[in-house]
Amino acid sequence: MGIERRNSNRRKFGYYMPVIDNNTHETIGYLSNISTGGFKLESQKSLVTNTVYHLRLNLTSEFSKKSFIVFYAKVAWSQPDPISPYEFVHGFQIVSISPEEQMIFERIVEKYGEPVSKW
Repeated sequence: MGIERRNSNRRKFGYYMPVIDNNTHETIGYLSNISTGGFKLESQKSLVTNTVYHLRLNLTSEFSKKSFIVFYAKVAWSQPDPISPYEFVHGFQIVSISPEEQMIFERIVEKYGEPVSKW
């Protein structure tokens, strides 16, 4: 395994939140781990490493008056799911998000994340 480059603690995601491609409006997967700078996504789709996606998370009123947030995130790594042979696991790094939407994202991390030591 490579050198750990993450500068914020990951949290296991305790809520089944879909991540949507903002360009195609298709669900590309579901959050399984999350930090303020990125997240792990479980998906039935194979994604190409280093590809940047324009993503959307739909929100409930407990986080914001906004109904969703959008941001850009890059696929940092991708691999087949070790348990399910027809699914994939992807690590995303957020590369662009507005300050307001970053604060909302951090509230999601605090509300639904569970501390974990590593993926």
